Amino acid sequence: MILRAATEEAWVETARREWRALLLDHANCEKKAASTALALIFAYPEDRALTARLSRLAREELRHFEQVDRMLERLDVPVARVAPGRYAGELRRGVSAAEPLRKLDLMICGALIEARSCERFELLATQLVAPLGDFYGGLAAAERRHASLYVELAEAAAREIAGEDGAALYAERLALLAQLEARLATSPDPEFRFHSGTPAAA
Repeated sequence: MILRAATEEAWVETARREWRALLLDHANCEKKAASTALALIFAYPEDRALTARLSRLAREELRHFEQVDRMLERLDVPVARVAPGRYAGELRRGVSAAEPLRKLDLMICGALIEARSCERFELLATQLVAPLGDFYGGLAAAERRHASLYVELAEAAAREIAGEDGAALYAERLALLAQLEARLATSPDPEFRFHSGTPAAA
């Protein structure tokens, strides 16, 4: 795993109580994951290896959204608009504004987000009662695979920029962004979301 900090127990405790809010935001996360993959395809059309792999990823993320939507219906959770939390927007603030470093940073952000999803799915699998526990346990492997995909794309982007020094560049940028991600995922957060920090009221 590329994460620099584990999710706090207070977040898990809140997830047990607020599973409806969690499931609603999870549906949004799957849609955003698909749209992010599509946005990267549009941003880097010349990278055919990237676009082919992210095209498949986008389709899988939409299938996951459909699964979450069916779970919402099964558990009689009304669908509602959920305002985004701070996590993704603040993480993107650490991304370089200039290419080619921006491409590398975006791939690292994708890897960190998917890795955090995987970590929390695995936690939820053991903490939530059926059918949600089993549902999240079943999704964890896919999120781990998605994180690995973004890591591979990040490493490829680093090699494009720095050649033989690509590994060092990747490690440098990962250290910077992973530190920011860890802070966002664990520091007090006034809003409870799938990727939020430790609930401020906990």
